[in-house]
Amino acid sequence: MATSVALGGTLTAHERTILTAVNAGASSLSLAGSSFIVLCYLLFKELRKFSFKLVFYLALSDMLCSFFSIIGDPSKGFFCYAQGYSTHFFCVASFLWTTTIAFTLHRTVVKHKTDVEDLEAMFHLYVWGTSLVMTVMRSFGNDHRHFGAWCWTQTGLTGKASNNRRLGAVHFVTFYMPLWGAILYNGFTYFQVIRMLNNATRMAVGMSSQTFVSDTRDNMRALNRWGYYPLILIGSWAFGTINRIHDFFEPHHKIFWLTFLDVGTAALMGLFNSIAYGLNSSVRRAICERLDKFWPERLARWLPNNLKYKNLQQENELVLFKTEDQ
Repeated sequence: MATSVALGGTLTAHERTILTAVNAGASSLSLAGSSFIVLCYLLFKELRKFSFKLVFYLALSDMLCSFFSIIGDPSKGFFCYAQGYSTHFFCVASFLWTTTIAFTLHRTVVKHKTDVEDLEAMFHLYVWGTSLVMTVMRSFGNDHRHFGAWCWTQTGLTGKASNNRRLGAVHFVTFYMPLWGAILYNGFTYFQVIRMLNNATRMAVGMSSQTFVSDTRDNMRALNRWGYYPLILIGSWAFGTINRIHDFFEPHHKIFWLTFLDVGTAALMGLFNSIAYGLNSSVRRAICERLDKFWPERLARWLPNNLKYKNLQQENELVLFKTEDQ
């Protein structure tokens, strides 16, 4: 594979091999992270609440997206199509599930509604239905011949420039437009939630209600971290968006370093989501409680204090989802 013959624009066979390795390695990390969250949900009954159920669906989408991203084989037509359509479907589903989490927070905190559990069926229809529509639209006039080392990102290959731009436009409309719509929605929603909690904190301070101030500050610590979650999608897909725009105007001129960053960051989205959304205090507490049962006492003394479940404080990361207790 040390040849320097240009394939798929200006990418050489060696560069395509590097991109294959990057995609497989990063996708494997995302597969491991998201599978861990799925396994925790299935094993620990205390996590099976509506709040974490949405995180479970997000992790499940990431897991399948990463899985199909790994198994695709562009040399075989069936596997090429399986990878192309399946990866597109589950990646769209992944960022759509983040919007349902943001919506639930907003409806609970800002709107003071307690009916979010009743909307679960609508969430499924919205996520899976929209993902299916975008995937079907993606197939119109598209050819999932290999690009680099996988099929999903096939745009801008050989052929007329007008046809390549048309394929690029279809990909942009069916993936990147919904993606950035989700990013904008999540950012606006988290901004409103955090602003409301800030106002509540100031009111509590003015009323000298220490208990309410303490509770609100706990919520603020959780929401301040959640406010950064839209940055996960931005960090994962910013280079991909730039790369697609470049491909639209220069379909036969691939930039290797940009494609490298595109592939690497996009494939890590599942890992980022599993850490940010899934690895919260509830999951850590459930794991530490199990370890405490089977971990020898003489070895437990050597564990850091912050890993001992008795010393773990229950953070209010999902406290705003307590609709199931109401």
